[in-house]
Amino acid sequence: MANERLRDAMNSAGKAPHDIASEVGVDPKTVERWVTQGRLPYPKHRGKVAAILRETEGYLWPSALPPDRRAEVSESEVVRIYPRRAAIPRDFWTRMIDSAVDQVDVLVYAGLFFPEQQPDLPQVLCDKVRDGTPVRLLMGRDDGAQVLHRGSEEGIGDAVVSRVRNALSFFLPHVEHGCMEIRLHDTTLYNSIFRFDDEMLVNAHVYGLPAAHAPVIHLRRLAGGELFSIYQGSFDHVWAEAVPVSQHIDPPVPPGSIQPVGARAP
Repeated sequence: MANERLRDAMNSAGKAPHDIASEVGVDPKTVERWVTQGRLPYPKHRGKVAAILRETEGYLWPSALPPDRRAEVSESEVVRIYPRRAAIPRDFWTRMIDSAVDQVDVLVYAGLFFPEQQPDLPQVLCDKVRDGTPVRLLMGRDDGAQVLHRGSEEGIGDAVVSRVRNALSFFLPHVEHGCMEIRLHDTTLYNSIFRFDDEMLVNAHVYGLPAAHAPVIHLRRLAGGELFSIYQGSFDHVWAEAVPVSQHIDPPVPPGSIQPVGARAP
């Protein structure tokens, strides 16, 4: 049976069998058999291929690692656990953003602390996109049921709605330039996710607490692990169902102003 996951990962990475063969040190026909016949590569080759394609071994070859081994590697993906997001040093966020070159993904409702602590963040992300780094921002719909519900859970009424609108106002001018892609979602936010290449911060959400007071897991992606890919899969699922912000606000409003999603600027 063909390995469609491997085939798709190679196509997404723009890698032909001879490219993989050259980087791994095997015959191109061997790589073709991995794809078309579902042959299982040696462990040393699986690790190299997974690194090249930026996928996990567990995803490309689900049967390759026994459950206990996958659990062990997944545990090693945890770099550190912060008791609350506010405990993360401010310069840590700056380092993560500055060092990212392959992918930046953010899933929040508002994430207002981001532009508040780094006022030039929208321009920094815009510059990254121009340098070839994909940036995807997922933010909550201020007219959505879930954002309003979160405010009720935290006992702050519609304050979350206002924070979403304020956060959007920082980024919207850059959407007009086409340098940043933002989508709006109305899903239950079990975790906020911040991905910078192979590093990820997962901010858990605790009933009745603001996100800044909730724990954060720092993950580093490993070839045989599952934790990083689980959260990345969650992000991709929400991204697929979200709608572009350009469908709700046109033209962008100036930074610092507040405007409901779905309303047009005067």
